[in-house]
Amino acid sequence: MSSERDEVQVRPGSEADLEALTAIYNHYVRETAITFDTAVFLPEERRPWLLSHPEDGPHRLLVAQERDSGLILGYVTSSPFRVKPAYATSVEVSVYCAPDAAGRGIGTLLYKALFEALEGEDLHRAYAGIAQPNVASGRLHERFGFRHVGTYREVGRKFGRYWDVAWYERPLGPRHRSGS
Repeated sequence: MSSERDEVQVRPGSEADLEALTAIYNHYVRETAITFDTAVFLPEERRPWLLSHPEDGPHRLLVAQERDSGLILGYVTSSPFRVKPAYATSVEVSVYCAPDAAGRGIGTLLYKALFEALEGEDLHRAYAGIAQPNVASGRLHERFGFRHVGTYREVGRKFGRYWDVAWYERPLGPRHRSGS
């Protein structure tokens, strides 16, 4: 009997993944309030985003790929939290799973790999904004040591209504090793 870990590899994202990653993201743009983007992207429009996540450093893009089929099941990123220099040791993290990969543990696999990859970086905090309601995402983040630090009420408007965003924080660095 093989496990999900054997069937799925997590690796750095590359330009060859751009079309698949854009398709996953566009699903959430079109169908959900998980992202506050309201217009879908062409892969070429997402290229600068992809290129802003090199294979090393604090700003990463990792993909989960089925070994047999090569199908991209999801991705995770760590991105600058804010552009001002004093925020350099903070990152914002996001995880997106292909719609048909939800519930398979892909988000857990991706976050585990991301936080392991970031261990040697000069980082102090990770932040995640979760549009509400999203119980599954809250649970995933809590499993990885995030705690709820506040909620922006009705901060975004999409699909003709206002949405809250709950903010979660996780310590990083040598004193704060944790994960699932």
